[in-house]
Formats: sequence, C-alpha cells, structure tokens
Amino acid sequence: MLPLPTRSSLRPDAGAHRRFGALFCLGLVGVIAASATAVAGGGLPAPLSELSPVVALALVSIQPAVLLGVAVAVGLVAAPRVGLKSRVREWADGGDGAWAGFRSELRPALGLGGIAGVALLLAGWLLGPAGSVSGEGATVRSVLAAVPLRFLYGGIAEELLLRWGLMSALAAIGRWMTGGARGELTPGVAWAAILASAVLFGVGHLPTAATLYGSLTPSVIAFVVLGNSLGGIAYGWLYWRHSLEAAMVGHAATHVVFVAVSLALVVA
Repeated sequence: MLPLPTRSSLRPDAGAHRRFGALFCLGLVGVIAASATAVAGGGLPAPLSELSPVVALALVSIQPAVLLGVAVAVGLVAAPRVGLKSRVREWADGGDGAWAGFRSELRPALGLGGIAGVALLLAGWLLGPAGSVSGEGATVRSVLAAVPLRFLYGGIAEELLLRWGLMSALAAIGRWMTGGARGELTPGVAWAAILASAVLFGVGHLPTAATLYGSLTPSVIAFVVLGNSLGGIAYGWLYWRHSLEAAMVGHAATHVVFVAVSLALVVA
C-alpha cells in the first residue's frame, strides 16, 4: 500500500508565505489585466455595469483571484514533490542561481513558443472555421487593447493556473500512484500530466470561442480544443524540462506571433 502524505509533510515552512506571496502577486497582475479588459469592454451584466469602474474591477477580480490563490498553494505543495521548478519560487527562497537559470531558458522558450504560434495560425487557416484567422472587424486599437490580456493573463496567470497548479497536482498524483521517488518525474507520468492539462487548457477556451463564432458546433469544439491543446503541450513541456517561467515566456511568445499577424492583417 502506498504511503499517504503525513500532516507534518504538509505543514508550511517558514518561507511558505514568501513563496506564496511572490507567485500570487505575479499572477494577480494578470487577473487585474483580464478584469480591467472586461470592465473597459462594457460587457458586464447590469448590476456590475452600474457600479464605478474601480468597484466593478474589484468585484470581477475576486473569483479569479481566489482560483489563482488555490493554484499557487497547490503548486507549492505538489511541484517540489515531482521536481518541477519555478524561478520565482527559487528567488523568493533567496536562490542565487534563479536569474541565471531563467536566462538560460529564454532561447528554447521563445523558440518553441514562436513555433507553437505559427503552427496554431496555420491550423486556423487550413482547418479552422471561416474567419478563424482574419482581420475583419479588427482595428489597430482593438488589437493593442488586448495585449495586456494576452501577455499578462494568458502568459502569466493561465500558466500559474494550468501548469503550476493543475499539471503539478496531476504529476504528483501520478507519481504517488506509480510509486515513484520523491522529487522525480518519470516521462510517462510527465506526459500524462502534460496532455491532461493541455486538453483542459483547450476546453477553457470554449467560452471565448462561443462568443467569437456564435455557436459551438462539433467542428468548432474540436478545432478549439485540439488547437489550443497544441500550445498547452508546448508550454507543459517547457515547464517539465525547464521551469514555470519558461512556460510563461513560451506562452507569451505565441501571443507575440498572434499580435504581429493580427496587426499585419489589419493594416494590409
């Protein structure tokens, strides 16, 4: 019978609050960016739209901030058990090599994230619903207005939720079920966690797709889930082989491609 975690093993150490605060504040920037975009867009329901922008921003931010806090806490427990790293966590612990480690990961993260962006755009052109890659109705202002949402929420908060929180938890559960050694992650368990979190990453984009395409037909669902899963696999691999921050950079690099192409389509 596999041993269960003991109460003492789950008790936070003296630096837990510092690590939690560093990661939570990093993700909170993305949450506020997403909430500010929603408030500025004017699409809030009647009770919220009648409030002042500051109050509406605070209220809209509560739920995602709570989810972020849960994900950060889960990751702080689960990630070390399977050897998954965060440079911000290392920095909060006073690690001298955190910045050097991050710099060494920039090239593969930017490269893989850029490739993922190109692959997703090609998939949209070739396989996606009509208008999935189009500048119709967009303006330079609207493209740039979405930049904070793309980079701060997508690149930072989503990675804390889906890689640091969810993927770490899935990997830790898989390690426990297979009887793996603490601090180690076998390729089989790693890929299972990567794929599961990537599919959920794709599913999480369905509400936006419903707004964009008008309805969720089987072909739209398949395209959105599978297409975004490709990005999730890339970011999950970066998290596994490098660090959480490498996954964030890779995710941001994908959006660099999206923004560049969107601007090109608008001005063409």
